[in-house]
Formats: sequence, C-alpha cells, structure tokens
Amino acid sequence: MADNKRDYYEVLGLSKGASDDEIKKAYRKLAKQYHPDLHPGDAEAEKNFKEVNEAYSVLSDADKKSKYDQYGHAAFDPGAGGFGGGSGFGGFGGMDFDMGDIFSSFFGGGGGGAGRRNGPVQGNDREARVTLTFEEAAFGAKKEINYNRIEKCPKCEGSGAAPGTSPKTCPKCGGSGSVRVQQRTPFGMMQSTRACPDCHGTGKIIEKACPDCSGSGTTVKRKTLEVNIPAGIDDGQEIVARGQGDAGKNGGPNGDLYITVHVKEHSVFVREGSDIYCDVPITFVEAALGATIKVPTLEGDMDYEIPEGTQTGTRFTLREKGMPSVNGKRRGNLTFRVIVDVPKNLNAKQKDMLRDFAKTCGEKNNLQKEGFAEKMRKLFNKK
Repeated sequence: MADNKRDYYEVLGLSKGASDDEIKKAYRKLAKQYHPDLHPGDAEAEKNFKEVNEAYSVLSDADKKSKYDQYGHAAFDPGAGGFGGGSGFGGFGGMDFDMGDIFSSFFGGGGGGAGRRNGPVQGNDREARVTLTFEEAAFGAKKEINYNRIEKCPKCEGSGAAPGTSPKTCPKCGGSGSVRVQQRTPFGMMQSTRACPDCHGTGKIIEKACPDCSGSGTTVKRKTLEVNIPAGIDDGQEIVARGQGDAGKNGGPNGDLYITVHVKEHSVFVREGSDIYCDVPITFVEAALGATIKVPTLEGDMDYEIPEGTQTGTRFTLREKGMPSVNGKRRGNLTFRVIVDVPKNLNAKQKDMLRDFAKTCGEKNNLQKEGFAEKMRKLFNKK
C-alpha cells in the first residue's frame, strides 16, 4: 500500500522542491552507502538500497516528479483508490481507478513512463576515492583507480539472450513496450497507457536467457582506470571521468565516475587554499646578527636572508612559492614563521659568557622592562 511507503524526499534526505542537482547528489551518496557490493548479505542495506533507487527513479524523472508532487504515492499506486483512499470523491469511492492513469489520459502522459522503458537510458554514475601525497596534489600525478561497474555481458553482448539466439519482438505490444487499457473512473471510461505485462516494458521477449547474466544483459566487472590528477587539487575535491560509470541500456550512454580526492597531511607544510605555511627554526645568534637561512619549499630548500634583530614569530612571505591553482592562472604564496631555538644544556663557560653579554648590553629582567612593570602595577592596584 502507498500509505506504508516513506516520502521519497524523506528517503533521499531532501526537502520538497529540491533541485535536480540536489536529487542526483543525494542519490549518489546514499546509493554508495547502501550498495550491496559494500554490504554482502545485509538484508537491511539491500532494502534501503532498493528504497533509494525507487525514490530516485521517480524524482529524477520530470514527469513522474510532477505527478508525485501533486498526488504523492497515489499517482503510481493502482490500489490507492485515487483521492481520499477510495472514498469521498464525489461519491465514486467504490470504483477502482488509478490517479496516474487519469492524469495521463488528460495530459497525454505515458502511464508513468511505461512507453519509454524500451528507449535509451543512461547508465548510473559510480564513485571512487583516491589518496594523494601533498607533493602529488601540488604537482599533479597519474593514479590508477580500481572500482566496480556494470558492463554489457560479453557472452550475449548485452542482449540477454543465450548465444545463437536473439530476443523476439513482444507479440502483445508489438515491440512498443506499452499497451493501452480502458478503465472506469469517476469521469467515465478512460483510456491509458501502461507497461506491457508480458515484456515488462522492454518490447522484447527472451525465450532462452544467457547463462552468464541470466537474461539481464549486464555483469559487474572490476575496472582499472588511469586518471590524470591536475596540479593544485585540494582535499575533498572531485574529478569526473565522463562515460566511465555503468553501461547504459538500450543504446543509452554510460554514466560517469566521480572520484573524490583525499590529500595526506604534510610533515612541514599546512595548506590554506593555494597558500602554504610552515615554521622555520633559527638559532639565537642567527636571530641577533642576521643570517642566510635555509627555507623549505615545494621544490626544495632555498636561501633566504633574515635581518639582524629578528624576533621569534616574525613572518616572511615568498611570493608564488605556494600551491598552483587547478586552472593554472596563478600560484599561491609560501609564508614561513621563524622560531628562535633557545639553547639548552649550556656548560658553565657558555653560561658565564651569556651573563657577561647581558651585562654589556645592560639587559633588564622581564619585570624591569619598560611598560611591563607599569602594567603589573595597574593589575595589582585594581580595587
């Protein structure tokens, strides 16, 4: 019964009025989540997978979606009794009629798409993941992607019929895949179009099924695809390989393969957009006197001159040493922060030398420094 079915928008986690792109994106996510290949023997996952596919088959079809938005499940359920569950529509509740058929009769529909079942149908999209190092994301790479997809059965070449035989034109519908039926409705006798019950809307009858695919004409194959990763790609972005998804039906095109990219963290660099950041340690002497230091970049270490008196935490920027953009128009910057490495485990002579150095500089301790002492006095003199 239609009353027992969940709302199709709810099944896909969407609100009514969702766009075609939102519907397709939600379907791909849930189909991957519940796909039987990932949950062998899991009846609940199989049930959810079928529910998601049923919802998508309606909401991805403009004609079916329009009917569903107006009439809900009653538009497709012959047992729903039309408006009001079979009673109360102008006193015609006892009649057996299908609102989907009535709608089709008035507006020239195809009985829920039955007439189009033997037409070309695009294959479903597939999803895969690829993991990259930071350097591969920066400079691009070639990676092999392994995934499962539906292909035409090689034994029967997609016909579904056993070798040496071929599908026959359905005698009931003449190969159209649909039949016309008359039905009594509150508006009188109505003629509508439905999927042919003998060929299930395909227009063909297979007398002897292919032993490899059991008549489906398709088989699941493990596919290996080499993909060019563009330089500058970021974590979470997608690459689309057109035509690398499931095989289409009745001469329809293949679906697409959506590859989600995961980039490993780097031991030195942190990325923000096309810019990268890192810390560079320097010695106390280098900070005090200035020095030429080594700075890591994506291409290797490079020399950089820091001025004398450089304080810890000071930042310097190397322009166009960051990540390239995927479109190749510009390259980001590299910003590094110097961190003064305070020496540890000094011997007695080294400590004496530092004390003498402090005296010659007239250094004050932190409580004696101008400004700091004043702030402390204000803090402790608060009422």
